[in-house]
Amino acid sequence: MTDIPPRDPAPLAYFDPGDGRKIAYRQRPKHPDVTGPTLMFLPGYGSDMDGTKAVEIDRFAAAAGLAYLRFDYSGTGSSGGDLADGTLTRWLDEVVSAIDLLVDGPVLLVGSSMGGWLALHAALKRPDRVVAIVGVAAAPDFTDWGYTPEQRQSLLAISRFETANADGGPPQVTHARFVESGASLRMLYSPILINCPVRLIHGDQDQDVPVGVAFKLLDSIHSGDVQLTLIKHGGHRLSKPHEIEALIRAIAVLAERLS
Repeated sequence: MTDIPPRDPAPLAYFDPGDGRKIAYRQRPKHPDVTGPTLMFLPGYGSDMDGTKAVEIDRFAAAAGLAYLRFDYSGTGSSGGDLADGTLTRWLDEVVSAIDLLVDGPVLLVGSSMGGWLALHAALKRPDRVVAIVGVAAAPDFTDWGYTPEQRQSLLAISRFETANADGGPPQVTHARFVESGASLRMLYSPILINCPVRLIHGDQDQDVPVGVAFKLLDSIHSGDVQLTLIKHGGHRLSKPHEIEALIRAIAVLAERLS
């Protein structure tokens, strides 16, 4: 095992899903005396593996001795490629490839917003590998309901639209092909045949993903072990200290149970 100081990130590395894509990732190995699933973080749209939640989970994994994998979808963060080529189906393929190529044994997926949607689909594609899911403001089907009429008009007119970056950086761009790719991955209006434990964490003041989506997921997922935690006054990002604490607690309890 490569020793990584608990406060230091794992070194940046790259993998290829099989067609020349250069996907950046950081992978912290487990301590040899620790058992339990590999934690794997899936960012939301416009985010990356160095966001607050991803880093805080890394610190928890280091302290607990758990293996942890985080990566950037193609066209985002430190990965190669063009965001204009990014689609939900392409990024789901990268999630599944990361499980197949980089992880041995069971996986506990933690998905934020769009990453929660991808986590659910990855569990359906790899039911023998994904042993639990934690969804943070999970946003299945958001390409159906997540855009304003003005944004949809822009997609029709110029095949893209821009939104202000909450962190003050360059505007966030959404391309028409990304939105169109959501049609084949809709899941809210039919049974979601996932049987592993699922923990949903959602802010009751989330303005991007209505809390009703979380309740719909609670009802649609087949597993009898699904729990929804509502954070009072919580918004979409759920990155305040007490919100991160709720996330880490959910991960820790599941990881301990699955050890």
